[in-house]
Amino acid sequence: MSDTKLSKALTSPRTRALALCGALVAALFGVAAFVPLPYTLTWPGLTADTLGTYQDKPVLTITGAPLRTTDGQLRMVTITATNPDQRNTFLRSMQSWFDPKEAVRPTETVYPQGDPAKAEEVTAQQMAESQDSATAAALSYLHLSPDQVKVKVDLGDIGGPSAGQMLALGIVDKLAGDGMGGDLTGGLTIAGTGTIDRDGTVGPVGGVPLKTQAAARDGATVFLLPRDECTDAKVNTPKSLRLVPVGTLDEAVSALKALKSGGSVPSC
Repeated sequence: MSDTKLSKALTSPRTRALALCGALVAALFGVAAFVPLPYTLTWPGLTADTLGTYQDKPVLTITGAPLRTTDGQLRMVTITATNPDQRNTFLRSMQSWFDPKEAVRPTETVYPQGDPAKAEEVTAQQMAESQDSATAAALSYLHLSPDQVKVKVDLGDIGGPSAGQMLALGIVDKLAGDGMGGDLTGGLTIAGTGTIDRDGTVGPVGGVPLKTQAAARDGATVFLLPRDECTDAKVNTPKSLRLVPVGTLDEAVSALKALKSGGSVPSC
């Protein structure tokens, strides 16, 4: 193409219109990248050993029955989320979308109450109910009376129902271990998640792909999880972590015993 024809092509109305449209589109994308969106960012949170202490206080204080000296760890795990008042941008959300150590979720699914104070109140209530259910399930499993054995749980300001399974296992280990003089953990660092009902049923909690990362980060080699969440748990699972799905407290105890003895252990 000659210089004259090229000059005419570059200055034609069509070319100028396309250039203008391109500039507008680029501007819109530029603005959109920084527009707050109703999404919450989540990432692996802290873990706490239910057999040990949290913030310098025993997680489990049990009275009314002889206690064992335990070895190993039974760690409950959490995820951390941005505050519901925080509106994360499109650009920041996209960064999290491609980061295996973060997840993006609609704010309304993380904080259904909307109000941060209300959300904190709800999660505190969920934790209280989880502690009661864990105690009831563990004592029932051990055939001990709640009128004689009392359990106090202290996890600071950690909320939500997902520590239930690990609290119940902690109570069982402190009171009875594996039933043969040994620890449930076999001296290992075991982590896990899952709600628990008073009858010992272990239920799903969500956020498992992030919780497995928190568990591995803090030294766990085994991760107990609700059976229904196996598919989610296999997303970005740390290579050092063995996934063990269970449906009840009885199954969780049996799985830990099998790990020690080299028996058959369920897997995802």
